[in-house]
Amino acid sequence: MKRIHGILLGLLISTVILAAEPPKAGTYSVDPAHSKVGFEVSHLVIATVEGHFSDYVGQITIGDSFEKSQFEATVQTGSVYTDQADRDKHLRSGDFFDAEKFPTMTFKSTGIKGSPENFEIMGDLTIKGTTKPVVFKAKYTGTVVDPWGNTKAAFRASTDVNRHDFGLSWSKMIEAGPVVGDTVTIELRIEAKLEK
Repeated sequence: MKRIHGILLGLLISTVILAAEPPKAGTYSVDPAHSKVGFEVSHLVIATVEGHFSDYVGQITIGDSFEKSQFEATVQTGSVYTDQADRDKHLRSGDFFDAEKFPTMTFKSTGIKGSPENFEIMGDLTIKGTTKPVVFKAKYTGTVVDPWGNTKAAFRASTDVNRHDFGLSWSKMIEAGPVVGDTVTIELRIEAKLEK
């Protein structure tokens, strides 16, 4: 029993140390197979619709000082997916992303504030040709070496944006309020590989 307790304590300490240490300096490429660019927005006031984008690239450059790090990403708007074909088609139309005219949306950081455990990423978000400053609340969750010898770092981040600021203005009104809410929560779960 003592041996089991010792192993569990060791794992717990290792996990805490793993997350507490800053990621190794260098350039990391986002791994889409183990990441998610998701969003959610209220529907009919009382419910929530969730979705994600399946086609994107991202790069994270960790500086010698963590606050000198940079985050950037490009997302293909036509890859939006909410598990409902008609809705996805509508989201790709001019009422929302207008994916044919604006095939990408981008984010590029302009500053980092805080420690790896809890930090803010300030940056410029461009959707449908409109660029606005946003702030992501972010957390670095650790670094490991995978079975193939790749160094992987993981992050989580989220922010709220008003879709009308980016020209995603379609909606209809019902007695309770708008069919589609104004505030969209963007949720990022990122696993990135250190480039050698």
